[in-house]
Amino acid sequence: MNRINQLFSQKQKDILSIYFCAGFPTLEGTVDTIKALEKKGVSMIEIGIPFSDPMADGPVIQHAATCALNNGMTLKLLFSQLKNIRPEVQIPLVLMGYLNPIMQYGFENFCRTCQQTGIDGVIIPDLPFKDYMEEYRPIALKYDVKVIMLITPETSEERIRSIDEHTDGFIYMVSSAAITGAQKDFNTQKQEYFQRIADMNLRNPRMIGFGISNKQTFEAASAHAAGAIIGSKFVTLLDEEKGNAEKAIDRLLEALKN
Repeated sequence: MNRINQLFSQKQKDILSIYFCAGFPTLEGTVDTIKALEKKGVSMIEIGIPFSDPMADGPVIQHAATCALNNGMTLKLLFSQLKNIRPEVQIPLVLMGYLNPIMQYGFENFCRTCQQTGIDGVIIPDLPFKDYMEEYRPIALKYDVKVIMLITPETSEERIRSIDEHTDGFIYMVSSAAITGAQKDFNTQKQEYFQRIADMNLRNPRMIGFGISNKQTFEAASAHAAGAIIGSKFVTLLDEEKGNAEKAIDRLLEALKN
């Protein structure tokens, strides 16, 4: 069973997934960050593939991606860093990146390398669902790489139902149509959106991302979904701690409690 499916079959609430950008703040820190996050009890990790034009990301992750590229991080290098990760790390690992670097690598080659490396899924924010269905789904299925689709408050019910029917793993619920970035709380409108999707009784579990940074936002996300994805807040803390992932995640876990 794919590790993503395994996670959600074993745990239905309060799942914490952490995003960080490979190659930031240091080129060689990827594996140490992953190990530290698993050690501290994180349930799933999203590893960002840096890209020069990350359109869905706010200033924190844009800055991280720019620094990572300047440090020399590439998709090929990332795979080489991860090639021996699986004997040491058990939790699901998901790559998150834009279509351009993946297409340059070759989509089938990418999925094959994911399978060989032990990557369980991929999030590609700029991959249209129609293109996924027509061109990429058979290849991803062949290599058991879960392609995680994003939905926003503007996504139609028809589209959400179709995503739920034709994908497997989890659905990434973007808390707003804006770019990524930490928020202090979720307003009534966002909470109504969370509840509306919960009331659809979808087949796939849901994770809420964009804006999760503290106890209030984490609890609101967990109340309406299987858990939350935290990116910008952790990337900021990782930068402040000069790449020390244990210190960064300790600070984040403290913020989620108080």
